Amino acid sequence: MPGRDRGGGWGGRAAGAGGAPGQSRNPNPGSVCFAAHAAEAARRAGGGHLRWEPRCQQPLTSRAPVTALLPPRLEGPWISTGRLFRAYQFYYKDPLCQEPAHSLVIKGKVRLRRASWVTRGATEADYRLHKVGIVFHSRHALLDITRRLNRTQASHDCAQQLPPAQAWGSGALYELLSARAERDCTAALGFTMHELSLVRVQRRLQPQPRARPRLVEELYLGDIHTNWAERWHYRPTGYQRPLQSALHHAHPCPACSLIARSDEHHPPVLPAPVALPLHLGGQWVSPGCEVRPAVLFLTRLFTFHGHSRSWEGYYHHFSDPACQQPTFTVYAAGRYTRGTPSAKVLGGTELVFQVTEARVTPMDQVTTAMLNASEPSSCGGPGAWSLGSERDVTATNGCLPLGIRLPHVEYELFKVEQDPLGQSLLFIGQRPTDGSSPDTPEKRPTSYQAPLVLCNGAARDFSKPPQHGPLLQKPLASGGCCPPVAPLPFLLLILGLAFLQRL
Repeated sequence: MPGRDRGGGWGGRAAGAGGAPGQSRNPNPGSVCFAAHAAEAARRAGGGHLRWEPRCQQPLTSRAPVTALLPPRLEGPWISTGRLFRAYQFYYKDPLCQEPAHSLVIKGKVRLRRASWVTRGATEADYRLHKVGIVFHSRHALLDITRRLNRTQASHDCAQQLPPAQAWGSGALYELLSARAERDCTAALGFTMHELSLVRVQRRLQPQPRARPRLVEELYLGDIHTNWAERWHYRPTGYQRPLQSALHHAHPCPACSLIARSDEHHPPVLPAPVALPLHLGGQWVSPGCEVRPAVLFLTRLFTFHGHSRSWEGYYHHFSDPACQQPTFTVYAAGRYTRGTPSAKVLGGTELVFQVTEARVTPMDQVTTAMLNASEPSSCGGPGAWSLGSERDVTATNGCLPLGIRLPHVEYELFKVEQDPLGQSLLFIGQRPTDGSSPDTPEKRPTSYQAPLVLCNGAARDFSKPPQHGPLLQKPLASGGCCPPVAPLPFLLLILGLAFLQRL
């Protein structure tokens, strides 16, 4: 299906972000916004106002190399020289993040350890939380948190630390965690900071029209498990979408400056994004290399034929976080149903996708040897696999060594929005962290992956990985494929955390 990563989106092993074991839904109520107070960064940028620069949308470009810093340098806009941090998370009652419910202020310390042996290009880290405080922005939010704490006897005492609803006062800060007092009430709320266990800092040059390229620095933090019950134990192997440096960043981003100036007493009220009707016709492509749990690196391209409600997609898999060393490509095709508005996710559309056809192309010697060693009836029938040659695996009901099983059905969630530059973006339901797939209505996702970018009038062949035909290697003329895209208002909304201020 269109959100499928390596393997199991079709009955085998899927990877990506979204879903849950037996439940491919995000159990969190409302919406959450992660942010940081940019005191030091604002001072450097001048006047407490940040200037956001255009975000590079050349995903696999040979002319704008990406550099990863190992070990990452976290000083400055993200973390102080003492490795102390302060971070904010803002929770909302609505999916547009316009009705604040409560805010968390988090203080702690991070210690970098070593280059990750699991996720290439990442650095492992340890962290320690010193304090976590909560501010309620409505009486209803206080009652909701109190109910969640009262569900277990272990957290009942924590609920007693909160005021009764009639005594609620705006702006009061209550401690959920204190290392000094040995009090921790965060577990019952599903709160952890395990994303700090995996860190990557990346630099790249962003092309500018009629100007020199600008330096962009991005901070990648570990992914968060899509099953709330697993978050306390899970250690990330993939990333969330990156945060941008407050000094070397992108624009336009109407929400970014609002979030950067906020704190626990002044949560940002974000501008509503422009929602578009769900017209799936055309080609949609990954704007960059995607890094998923289970150490998967890939890019995606989908073509939707709206008149017949059929689709086809290419999943290019790689062995490196820059998506420059291809391992194999999967082509898939099938049909999808007419969409219906989601009753659970405002603005989302529910669809059912069928995968009925698949082809596989090995792109390195290791994958080729593995496929040649597989059982003849398990992947493409008898005959030798050869490097760079595509074979149909439909007749064998998929390719078990790669986790592909056919036919397959998935229950999906889609949404189309428009960014500040007018570019159409397609959001597809998150993939489960555990590798399962949303193959029943109960497991339909309620949150989204990073978006795909609409390509119009593209003449380039997107079916090949970068070294055979670089994906979006250079900008096209107006109306061509994938013009520069502004960073989404959701950049810091559902997938981020920044470290900007020394305690």
